[in-house]
Amino acid sequence: MTENQSPTLQARIDADLKQAMRDKDETVKLTLRAVKTALTEARTADATHQLTQDEELAVLQREAKRRRDAAAEYVKFGDQGRADVELAELAVIERYLPRQLTEAEVEVIAQAAIAQVGATSAKQLGAVMPVVMAEVKGRADGKMVNQVVRRLLGG
Repeated sequence: MTENQSPTLQARIDADLKQAMRDKDETVKLTLRAVKTALTEARTADATHQLTQDEELAVLQREAKRRRDAAAEYVKFGDQGRADVELAELAVIERYLPRQLTEAEVEVIAQAAIAQVGATSAKQLGAVMPVVMAEVKGRADGKMVNQVVRRLLGG
């Protein structure tokens, strides 16, 4: 195992999974099994490669986004019960993610990026987004960041 915090995340997930099994908490158990599977698949894509903390975080964010998007679709089609299941799974995954930035916090970062790039119109969105995303990495949803940047650039 490497010096990064990868084993710590894996150990936390394993310990929490065992506790969920003892507690007979099906939502946590199924969600953590799905997360472990996603991490294993990411790791086995290159068998010699140990996932870095950033790569593990990316897998968790992808799983969280999957739940968020599914819940939105279920709500859109009037199936609140299934949306609630997805949101419960999302809450489990969010325990392992860094605190997400608020829209106001993203706005401050976006304003700084716009000033840094010198952007003055929505046409320069492509220049601003990479700067903002590098700053908020793992702490904000890309869709929300895009909406904030568009609003600030007048698009």
